[in-house]
Amino acid sequence: MALHFSKKEFSSRKSKVLNSMKEQNLDALLMFRQESMYWLTGYDTFGYVFFQTLVLDKSGNIILLTRAPDLRQAQNTSNIEDIRIWVDKDGSNPTDDLKAILNELNLKGKKLGIEYEAYGLTGRNALRLNKSLENYCSLEDKSDLITKLRVVKSNEEIVYIKKAAELADKALDEVWKHAKAGVSESKILAEMNRVIFEGGGDYPANEFIIGSGKNALLCRYQAEKQILNKQDQLTIEWAGTYRHYHSAMFRTIPIGKADPKHHKMHEACIEALKNCESKLKPGNKVGEVFDIHAKTFDDFGYNKARMNACGYSLGNTFSPNWMDWPMLYTNNPYVIQPGNIFFMHMILMDSESQLAMNLGETYLVTENGNERLGKQKLDLVVL
Repeated sequence: MALHFSKKEFSSRKSKVLNSMKEQNLDALLMFRQESMYWLTGYDTFGYVFFQTLVLDKSGNIILLTRAPDLRQAQNTSNIEDIRIWVDKDGSNPTDDLKAILNELNLKGKKLGIEYEAYGLTGRNALRLNKSLENYCSLEDKSDLITKLRVVKSNEEIVYIKKAAELADKALDEVWKHAKAGVSESKILAEMNRVIFEGGGDYPANEFIIGSGKNALLCRYQAEKQILNKQDQLTIEWAGTYRHYHSAMFRTIPIGKADPKHHKMHEACIEALKNCESKLKPGNKVGEVFDIHAKTFDDFGYNKARMNACGYSLGNTFSPNWMDWPMLYTNNPYVIQPGNIFFMHMILMDSESQLAMNLGETYLVTENGNERLGKQKLDLVVL
């Protein structure tokens, strides 16, 4: 088996889940989040786009219900021993197969937690699941049970995240090498991904964001690929990814010549990031990090150009996005802990001037503060 973590690590994770289940009086947990399955057992697949669930009961029994293509996937990548297959056919309803498993585990009339907040559990399948288990057992939304355990990273996980950070740094080197007038955004993306894969990295959980000119003001990937002009602006958000663990970065790079407003915007981003670093410490709330970000930008006069969140947790995530819980927004009560990983992004999108400036880095929260995992300079680089 190609397990990415030690037996001791997996045993510790399972114990934490069982303890949390006991505290919440759950007889079983039905996992639909691929992140939960990977973290708990090593199971690595994109088969979650179909109905599949990992059942864990309070006695520690683990059973995976999935489709035939994922039988060997689970055997080769996880420590799951009991794998059940539901059969593709017209009119098939895998919740019937799940109910049979629950009967085996004597869970009728018991209290079950469900990960409803999962890309693998579509609205239709959730309706089928609820109908199948209606009057059978008690269901509770426990989407955050494992998520709240995953948010503090172990030493073994931090090794992977630091490797991801090294790959992200290498990708930025390629941007600085290739981004210049006359070059296509496609070429830049190709070189960034090349060094990540050559370094042993993975596909990220969402596409890299890239855009120049007017598209430099976008915070999402879109399919248009432009050729850089003699004077331009290039926005890129990307992540190094290693064994599904992410370390993200964000930059806006003036091409040819920077607009004077670019310099002022970059100055604000540097100040905001520095102030956020001062708040990213154990014992503070993540909402406090956002608030200092907002105050800094507002004091610079960029209230209309800033966002309503300034980052989020990172870890082992699967498509369609690498954002994890919790997000950095005002009044978020989550208390920062050592072992947290946060991507903090300082985003300015000025619609009036059609100028952008972005600066983002990934941080490990330590006992007394934080460590920036990327090692590249934060200066405004004009290419």
